[in-house]
Amino acid sequence: MPEPGSAPDWPALREVIAAFDLRADKSLGQHFLLDGNLIDKIRRCAEPLTGLNVIEVGPGPGGLTRALLNSDAAQVVALEIDPRAVAAVGALAATRPARLRVIAGDALKADLPALVAGPRAIVANLPYNVATPLLLRWLAQAGEYQAMTLMFQLEVAERIVAAPGSGAYGRLSVISQFVCDAAIMMQVPASAFTPPPKIESAIVRLVPKAVQPAPELFKAMEKLTAAAFGQRRKMLRGALRGLGGEALLSAAGIAAERRAETLSVAEFERLMLAMLARG
Repeated sequence: MPEPGSAPDWPALREVIAAFDLRADKSLGQHFLLDGNLIDKIRRCAEPLTGLNVIEVGPGPGGLTRALLNSDAAQVVALEIDPRAVAAVGALAATRPARLRVIAGDALKADLPALVAGPRAIVANLPYNVATPLLLRWLAQAGEYQAMTLMFQLEVAERIVAAPGSGAYGRLSVISQFVCDAAIMMQVPASAFTPPPKIESAIVRLVPKAVQPAPELFKAMEKLTAAAFGQRRKMLRGALRGLGGEALLSAAGIAAERRAETLSVAEFERLMLAMLARG
């Protein structure tokens, strides 16, 4: 029986793994999804894709790539660092040359907007070992994307969408919600992967806000949240001593006795603007 979302000229994913010797490489954080029904659900989490140039990072054997090719996306661009996977997805591209482009490269170094024309979106099952640095890189240019639909380990996904006052709320929550509306779309059990990781995963959809901060504001927010959450147990007057301490907090109208995890994103934005105003 063919896999869901497959085509007559596409071999089974397990055959692709065998043909290209795609044994999962731990150093690359590889865990492959082979369940076509689950992959189609992930693709539906990313919709609408009509008319978008969709960037997939780390396609592996190409399961999600196939699902994206079956969407209404204008084009799919797969960025892959593993030469074996580049060859595997390259074979897939040969069957759909007008719809799929494969780029060999490191996503941590790639300037995606320069590589792929807009309007664009990112849809990816991210390697756990580089997921957070990749997200921070893309959030810094969030206005370049219509949406980002990304798989993270569940703990990271919960941090992205966490509310103030919760245990998961932290720097990643503030930065993500500063530029995007974020929501967990579905959870993915460890058993769905080959080989299975030791942790559960989740799909997060991030939709950039209509008005994006200037680059200098984003950098200021990164600096502020690094200081505020760098010493979570401290009151803000101590954690932010190097940025102005009580005087800064007073200028922003925030009590010096509060801790970082109690501040809303709007309060962090107010504090950031006060920090910039003080030079």
